[in-house]
Amino acid sequence: MNEIIVNEVLFFSHIVVVILFLLVALRLGKNYLFAICILGSVLANLFVIKQIDLFHKTVTSTDVFIIAAIFSENLLQEYFGKKEALKAIKISFFSMLFFIVMAKVHLLYTPSVFDNSHSSFLTILSATPRIMLSSIFVFFLAQRLDVLFFAFLKKLFNAKYLPLRMVISSVIVQLIDTVLFSYLALFGKVHQILDIIFFSFLIKSLVIILIAPFMKFSKFFMKKESYDEI
Repeated sequence: MNEIIVNEVLFFSHIVVVILFLLVALRLGKNYLFAICILGSVLANLFVIKQIDLFHKTVTSTDVFIIAAIFSENLLQEYFGKKEALKAIKISFFSMLFFIVMAKVHLLYTPSVFDNSHSSFLTILSATPRIMLSSIFVFFLAQRLDVLFFAFLKKLFNAKYLPLRMVISSVIVQLIDTVLFSYLALFGKVHQILDIIFFSFLIKSLVIILIAPFMKFSKFFMKKESYDEI
C-alpha cells in the first residue's frame, strides 16, 4: 500500500516537473522545445517496459513522457508555426531510429569478464521487435495526427482557448495511439487487453487534463523577440 502511495506522489510530482520544464523551454526558445519533444519520444520508448502500480492498477511508467513530447510539439506549433512542429516530429522519428539501432549494436559487444552491467543493458534494451516497431510506428503516427488536428482546432477556435485545444487534440490522438499500440504490440500477449487500453488511456487523459490548464500562462513565458521571429 505504501509503495502505491509513493508512486502516486511521484506521478503528480512528475507532472509538475514536466510543466516547469515545458514553460522554461518555451521561455528559452524553440530549440529547447525541440529537445523536450525529442527526448520525450526517446525516453517514452526506452522506459515503456517498466511497469508500476498506480491507483491500484499495473501500468507503464511512460505516459508523462509521451504527453511532454506531444505538448512541446503543440507549443511549437502554437508559437512558431506548423512547419516547426513537423520538423520536431521528423527529428524525433530519426532520433528514435538511431537510438534503436545503436542499442542493438551496443548489445552485440562481448562484455569484459570484469563487466557487471551487460545483463542490465540486455534486459532494458532487448525489447522484442514487435513492441519496438509498434511503438515507434504508432508514436510517429500519433504525432502527425496531433499536428494536423491541432491546426484544425486552432483555425476553428480562431487561435483562442489554447488549453482547451490541447486537451481536445491530445485526448483524441492518445485514444488512437493507445488502441493501436495495444493491439499491435500486446494482442495475444496479455489477458485483458481492453482493461489495459482503458486504464492506459485514463492515465494519459489525467496527465493531459492536469498539464493543459497551465499552458494558459505559456504566452507570458514567450520572449518578445520570439514573437518577432514568427
